[in-house]
Amino acid sequence: MPRTVTVGLDGSPESLAAAEWAADEARSRAVPVRLVHAGDQPPYDYVPFAGEAVGPPDVDRGAHMLREVAAVLAHRRPGLRITWARLAGRPVAALTDAAREADVLVLGSRGLGRAAGHLLGSVASAVVARAEQPVVLVRAGAGPGQGRLGTAPQSGPHRDVVLGLDLREHPAEALLEFAFDTAARHRAGLRVLHGWKLATAQDAGTQKEPPADRGEALTDALRPWREKFPEVEVAEEAVVGTAGSHLVDASRDAGLVVVGRRRRPAPLGPHIGPVTHHVLRHAVSPVAVVSHD
Repeated sequence: MPRTVTVGLDGSPESLAAAEWAADEARSRAVPVRLVHAGDQPPYDYVPFAGEAVGPPDVDRGAHMLREVAAVLAHRRPGLRITWARLAGRPVAALTDAAREADVLVLGSRGLGRAAGHLLGSVASAVVARAEQPVVLVRAGAGPGQGRLGTAPQSGPHRDVVLGLDLREHPAEALLEFAFDTAARHRAGLRVLHGWKLATAQDAGTQKEPPADRGEALTDALRPWREKFPEVEVAEEAVVGTAGSHLVDASRDAGLVVVGRRRRPAPLGPHIGPVTHHVLRHAVSPVAVVSHD
């Protein structure tokens, strides 16, 4: 299967912002961008990029939207390879299947818990919890340059990649590979955050390592990746407090926040995890969720 960056479109402003982000990511990877519309429901009442009127009721609005978005992306990015497709079936299943055939799946989001449009709220949450490939959620209206990575002229203001790293278990290679590779391709810096809580009298006996060793452990975890990607400028921060809150704060100046989702059995089915869930609800920048063992 050809490598692609796939973006789910429902016509909402968030999904149109996701299409722009996906097009830039596809160009950085030198792969096509694939536009998909999932399900049989008509798309959200969107305002087309080109300001053209949406077709009459008897027109296939999903196909009309995909063609229109493809045309505008092609105009703005000459040479970008673009394909589009209608996906049968329920949106969650269709988008999860589409993620398996892509390097990255990109969706629009207003934050979990606010349902508006087919790709927001519960659908985006369910896809993130199930997809095995990285999923990036993009919001609309974040301001000029938000979500633009790196220092290249077309990228706008300089914005780094921010990675949330959990050191309680062996750091996931898939998560580190994605963050370093993204920073390298976009010529962006990488800011790595590890959050930890101060031990209380109740859990003092269970703390595995003294706080002074947190910075050293972070440095050790990143050393082989610094050697693999010497061109990436890395800033390490072992911070006291909830990791999710620090990542949300960092998202205000970030081009992308990268967090992990550990694949593990759960009684109620796939889940996202509290830190990732918090970041998805509150982060300003696009968020990449990378599934790992």
